[in-house]
Amino acid sequence: MRVKRNFEWGKGKYYFTIKSFPTNITIYRKTKEAAQLAFMRYQQVGKDVEWHGKWNGKEFTETSLAEFSLTA
Repeated sequence: MRVKRNFEWGKGKYYFTIKSFPTNITIYRKTKEAAQLAFMRYQQVGKDVEWHGKWNGKEFTETSLAEFSLTA
């Protein structure tokens, strides 16, 4: 059975998901820096998070975690 999302993916926004039981929480940020910072902070407190990247309208781009660097 397909999961219905109650939102539309926004072009140019960065997405990541916090995996939790029974539901997953998908979060977006408008800038890459804000998304990376939020992602890293959720990781630091022990949450299971999955990085999706930037939505371009058809697929996710910038999906690599290798370029993450915490400067704040």
